[in-house]
Amino acid sequence: MSSHYEAPIRRPLVTGSKSYHDVSVDIAAPIESRANKQWWIVFGISLTAFLWGLGCIIYTISTGIGTWGLNKTVGWAWDITNFVWWVGIGHAGTLISAVLLLFRQKWRMAINRSAEAMTIFSVIQAGLFPIIHMGRPWLMYWLFPMPNAFGSLWVNFNSPLLWDVFAISTYLSVSLVFWWTGLLPDFAMIRDRAIKPFQKKIYSLLSFGWTGRVKDWQRFEEVSLVLAGLATPLVLSVHTIVSFDFATSVIPGWHTTIFPPYFVAGAIFSGFAMVNTLLIIVRKVVRLENYITLQHIELMNIIIMITGSIVGVAYITELFIAWYSGVEYEQYAFLNRATGPYWWAYLLMMTCNVFSPQFMWFKKLRTSIIFSFIISIVVNIGMWFERFVIIVSSLHRDYLPSSWTMFSPTFVDIGIFIGTIGFFFTLFLLYARTFPVIAQAEVKTILKSSGDNYKKQRDKNE
Repeated sequence: MSSHYEAPIRRPLVTGSKSYHDVSVDIAAPIESRANKQWWIVFGISLTAFLWGLGCIIYTISTGIGTWGLNKTVGWAWDITNFVWWVGIGHAGTLISAVLLLFRQKWRMAINRSAEAMTIFSVIQAGLFPIIHMGRPWLMYWLFPMPNAFGSLWVNFNSPLLWDVFAISTYLSVSLVFWWTGLLPDFAMIRDRAIKPFQKKIYSLLSFGWTGRVKDWQRFEEVSLVLAGLATPLVLSVHTIVSFDFATSVIPGWHTTIFPPYFVAGAIFSGFAMVNTLLIIVRKVVRLENYITLQHIELMNIIIMITGSIVGVAYITELFIAWYSGVEYEQYAFLNRATGPYWWAYLLMMTCNVFSPQFMWFKKLRTSIIFSFIISIVVNIGMWFERFVIIVSSLHRDYLPSSWTMFSPTFVDIGIFIGTIGFFFTLFLLYARTFPVIAQAEVKTILKSSGDNYKKQRDKNE
């Protein structure tokens, strides 16, 4: 009689009859072999986009924010839209890693490493926007409460913009430590497999002298749990504070109490969509179909469907409350969103975020790789438009009809945004060549209970 770790009806999470050695070989393969042609093509495109964006950033800083499409009425536009979008994408990493670790979910094992890397890379992109939006980033130290020669300059600690700085820097540092801690056993594996002395040296430095003793594993487990406990509240706090950037103002369409929960749901929604986009590509390019299985993609699609529905409820609640409040400015803000000059952005947002995830109710569609890939991109487009609609359509028509105006981005706005996407993919592609994409040590822990050959073996013995 074998001990049951798992219900026999569960499908295996690791397919292809893998042994422990096979797992090491498969996960070390992308690092030990040369990059293929597709990798170089995608890397070339990403790098070009990144350099183009870098050029636009240098041009902005040397010329001034006037190079963007901003005007007196619309003072926040593409830059803050992109900022919120990137922070949102970074949310899935912590959720997959920390929250699912605390809930002991086995299916997180194959995808958490990429999700954590994605979090770090997207928070880096997000951090760029507030800095360049200052216009004079070299005077950044004026923001810090320090003794200075300009009289007593004190920071407004009541401003959510300042809370953002604290929340996002905390988020980035905790995510980084969490990611690196998880990587230690994997770096040690590559160090032990390395043939070239230089590679061996680098990976032995990266692995912090990991030996794989019981004591190492014990500390590893403890630290992972503590960090997961610290990171879980961050999932809620970071995007709640980002939503306060809007919700604490008095602009119709912004100061709604529903913003914090709906921003958090929206962030997880867009984050999981981005994880799907990346993993569907990675599993194909790096040939990891046996580890990132259809089941992983299906489970992520279910989360996309749930969070998409929460966001849909939030949109309808906003419209209802605006009508129910009887405040005509609030009513006009929402009427203008849906029927004003930016109606097309509102329609795109509704279609992509509320309508498209509902296809995931059908098992046939949520287990289709191509369909999942398309939806994941559609969702991210929709979430970008959601931020655009909230920011631009609420600002462009204010209380004074004489100052009503339209916002249209310049090539610099567009260039910087494309540049950050390029930067993100450049970092991700380099990461996939130098770091283990899957947490091999963790996958090995579930091989006995969730590997298909062990499952077959167990069924035979009974």
